Amino acid sequence: MRLHVLHRTAYVYGSPVRESFNEVRLHPASLNGQVCEHFLLKVLPATRLTHFRDFYLNYVHLFEITESHTHLSVEATSVVTTGNDHLLSDDQRTTPLADMERCTRIDQCYDFMQASHYVDISPETWRIGLDIATGEGLTDAWQIARAVMRYIHGNFVYMPAATNSHTHMHEVLKSRCGVCQDFAHVMLGICRALKIPARYVSGYIFNGPADQLRGAQASHAWVEVYLPDFGWRGLDPTNNAQPDERYVKLAVGRDFADVSPVKGTYRGTGEHKLVVEVVVSDLNQFSGMI
Repeated sequence: MRLHVLHRTAYVYGSPVRESFNEVRLHPASLNGQVCEHFLLKVLPATRLTHFRDFYLNYVHLFEITESHTHLSVEATSVVTTGNDHLLSDDQRTTPLADMERCTRIDQCYDFMQASHYVDISPETWRIGLDIATGEGLTDAWQIARAVMRYIHGNFVYMPAATNSHTHMHEVLKSRCGVCQDFAHVMLGICRALKIPARYVSGYIFNGPADQLRGAQASHAWVEVYLPDFGWRGLDPTNNAQPDERYVKLAVGRDFADVSPVKGTYRGTGEHKLVVEVVVSDLNQFSGMI
């Protein structure tokens, strides 16, 4: 698919603020069959932008606004080509769970087998994962990860506004409700407790006219697990699916704290209004119209 993404974030402050320092992770990745053809970032009040790659190789843009202002607008537009060549079959056999311990010695996996800001790998979490695996008689790491995805999709209720961006997975395990970010954190904790490397993925979904997917109204989140000989493979517990050509990948990290689309600090009032708009369109669909 060829997708156009508009992501607009607008802040309105109760009184003038100043010395605003921000970092933005809104530039789509180009890897594993996904290609970012175009990216444009606009910030108002106008300011100079710089960029770099972070520790996990995500694109990061930096900007600062030192003068007094009452509004801040961050608008990113992208054109991204996606495909399905990266998908594994549902019944694919990969690595036995008993052999996944060796991933702790792989540099790219180590951070994604530990607890992180919003993710816990306590004995309780390990027990949940073990119950899922043994309940379905599974020993293969990919099949167990898929079972964890199904468990979260079937036992947690998608409920916008039930949580916030700072909710820890412990709270979600108790309430059994939340949104895509929460479900991704729970899946990360269970997979990591079972020694399956798992990382958080931020991005978008094209929902299309059928409106079949949850989480398409704003930024979306899912999980990638690492499988020796297969690399990182995605699973979306919110929609019980492998991320396919409808998904646009932005950034990866240990959890949401590493990939927040827009974050920063400023001096001034704590009173502000935030409005986020995300629109994903299929450019091929429009090009076929007469």
